[in-house]
Amino acid sequence: MKNLRLNSKFKGLLLACMLFGVLATNAQEKFGGLALYTVRDAMGEDAKETLKAVADAGYENIEAAGYSDGKFYNMTPLEFKAFVKELGLNPISTHQGSVTLDNADAMMADVKAAGFKYFVVPVPPMGLFKVDKETRTMGMSGGAENLANILTTLGKKAKKAGLKLLYHNHDFEYKKDADGIIPIDYLLENCDPKYVNFQMDLYWVTKAGADPVAYFNKYPKRFKIWHVKDMDDQGRFAPVGNGHIDFARILANKKLSGMKYYMVEQDKTFNMEPLEAIKVSHEGLQKIGFK
Repeated sequence: MKNLRLNSKFKGLLLACMLFGVLATNAQEKFGGLALYTVRDAMGEDAKETLKAVADAGYENIEAAGYSDGKFYNMTPLEFKAFVKELGLNPISTHQGSVTLDNADAMMADVKAAGFKYFVVPVPPMGLFKVDKETRTMGMSGGAENLANILTTLGKKAKKAGLKLLYHNHDFEYKKDADGIIPIDYLLENCDPKYVNFQMDLYWVTKAGADPVAYFNKYPKRFKIWHVKDMDDQGRFAPVGNGHIDFARILANKKLSGMKYYMVEQDKTFNMEPLEAIKVSHEGLQKIGFK
């Protein structure tokens, strides 16, 4: 009887160890972040099932891009926070393109309640972002100084709300404007890092002909989140590892940049569905050495 009890205990211990091993393996496989903008169509059709697919693809962190009428993907902030926690996903950042100086306080309260850490301004807000309909060229009105002042005001509001404000770039911020000013340089030099820092989109910086590492050296510790997407031979968006951006070189300068999180993003996919592309990117991240 004594041996039977010992065997039972041993079996229980063995089962527990096996279960722990499975959980540990799963935990090791879950890494990296995904910008949900990549799967925006699927999120619009069925947000909860899509979030499950994102978790199943091995991602750990998420960045939202679906806030409207006080809700994230038709879920209240608390519902969204609870649901992603249930899936083992961490809400890190959210793109809030509709922010204004008037609605910022209420919006930031929702962002905080949903569990996010970073409030990201994805383009010049309040109607300043411009796209040429014929050439699809992006730009902004109002000038760099005006944008810096708006971001500083929003940054102070974010700090008061317990959030961190980031500005996300496209290519035009890294090129001289009509006044001969490179907007991103003006923002980096004139926005106090206590209130405003940056989300560097590695694709768009490369598209602009700029060097991410050179910016890390010139403005260290200012780029808290990266958007990671590759560029194919035609200059189009590509899954991570399926293009020619030297991510290994960029990743080697992670500490210098100040990067705390990175998010896979692919604005448009070619020859594959977005939910397939995010799996390819996740495999690419692992091969490059992202963790």
